[in-house]
Amino acid sequence: MNAKKFFYDFGKSIYHIDALYDDFAKDSHISPTLLWILYALNDGNSHTQREICLDWDLPKSTVNTVIMELKANGYIELVPIKGKRREMTIVLTESGKDYAKDILADLYRIEESIFHQLNENQKEVIESLETIVQYFKKEKQK
Repeated sequence: MNAKKFFYDFGKSIYHIDALYDDFAKDSHISPTLLWILYALNDGNSHTQREICLDWDLPKSTVNTVIMELKANGYIELVPIKGKRREMTIVLTESGKDYAKDILADLYRIEESIFHQLNENQKEVIESLETIVQYFKKEKQK
């Protein structure tokens, strides 16, 4: 296999995975961006809009729009961070936790099944993808 074939197959696989998550979002009657933001917020850790943008490579304006919708619906609270003027921690409210659970339960079930089917290869898959990301960033900077 040459580089062109590898990245052609790689690109198709990544696109197909992304499309499956997009389809899941559509089937759940939400936008893919909302899906990923709920996914991020439902991990049990605190997050800021800035962190979500960086971690998930999402545009600031898009994340802000979704966060404002979640806030308007009572699914999140924005908690000021001591010592930072504008940055706030995003916290799921109880109704937000229920909403995220309702939306994400089937997705988590699918992911859990796939995870177990990968057996011992889970760590290798992530390491390989992260390696490609790092190499790509290095090459892009040249």
